[in-house]
Amino acid sequence: MALQLMKIAISGTIDTDVNPDSSKFFYITTADTAAGSTLSIDAASFLGDDGEEVTTLPELAEDNSYFTVEINGVEQMQGISTYTPGATGTGSLDIAVPAGGESIPANQTVILQVVNFAATSSGTFDT
Repeated sequence: MALQLMKIAISGTIDTDVNPDSSKFFYITTADTAAGSTLSIDAASFLGDDGEEVTTLPELAEDNSYFTVEINGVEQMQGISTYTPGATGTGSLDIAVPAGGESIPANQTVILQVVNFAATSSGTFDT
């Protein structure tokens, strides 16, 4: 018998839904935050997208989420912000204002957006 190349023939389809869950939180600064200092915003200081007071900031799904911070409509670099999920007294957003830069003046809008994905996939294969 002659040598032959053996292989498996498989065809299939995979359907994936990413199912994003986005939450926005709003805060108006009450005082100037000088360069070199940190603006700390407790969960209870935010208003939700519906205008209601917030009591808890959502968890970030491991390896399937992100958060963004905007100040006066300008998205900020991820490295200056620290997000801590949780209820009042635990949940917070800290923004480290870089030394030698500009301060964050009072009455500025800070928007925190938290996005979690609940991806699901299903597939069918024929051999």
